[in-house]
Amino acid sequence: MYALNVEQLEIGDVKKITPARFGDSRGYFSEVFKDSWFRSNVADVSFLQDNESLSAQPGTVRGLHFQLSPFAQGKLVRCLRGALLDVAVDIRHGSPTYGKWVSAELSPENGSQLWVPAGFAHGFVTLQPDTIISYKVTAPYSAEHDRGVRWNDAEIGIEWPQMDAYVLSDKDNKQPLLSELPAYFQLS
Repeated sequence: MYALNVEQLEIGDVKKITPARFGDSRGYFSEVFKDSWFRSNVADVSFLQDNESLSAQPGTVRGLHFQLSPFAQGKLVRCLRGALLDVAVDIRHGSPTYGKWVSAELSPENGSQLWVPAGFAHGFVTLQPDTIISYKVTAPYSAEHDRGVRWNDAEIGIEWPQMDAYVLSDKDNKQPLLSELPAYFQLS
C-alpha cells in the first residue's frame, strides 16, 4: 500500500516526495514516512528528532540555516497547516550546483515533503497566516555548530514570492553572504 512519488529537482540530492492519499467520504489516509522505503529510495540516514514551528504572519522567513559536522543535519520537511515556500541552497564546495537553489511549495493540500541533505542551507517563507512546519532531522540542534547564510543574498538569487512585508529574526537578518562563508562542506 505504501506509495510515494519522488520528484528529482534541479539539484539531484534534494528531492520532493509526495505520499499517496487513499480517500473516501470520510477523508483520506496517507503513510507519510516509512524508514525502509526512505533509506532505499532517498537517503540511507537515521532521523533522530522531529521539530515543529508555528509562524503567525505570512511573509515570515526562517533561514537560511545549516549546522556544521558532526551535527550537520539532513531535514525532511512538511507543512501541517497553511503554506510555505521551502528552499534549499547547495553550499558544498566543489559541487557543480554550488550556490544554486531549489524550492517547493509545501501545504497540507498537496501533502508534499522536501528532503534537504546535509551540505545545504535550508529556509522557508510562509505564504499564509499561522503556518505550521514539521521536519525530521538527522542530528540534534547544536548552538555551537549552528550557521547560516543571508536569505536575500543577490549572489544566490532566490526568487522569494512577493509579500507585503518579510518578518525575520535579528539573527537571520545578520547572516553572512555566501561569498563570506568558509568551505564548511566539500562535495565528496
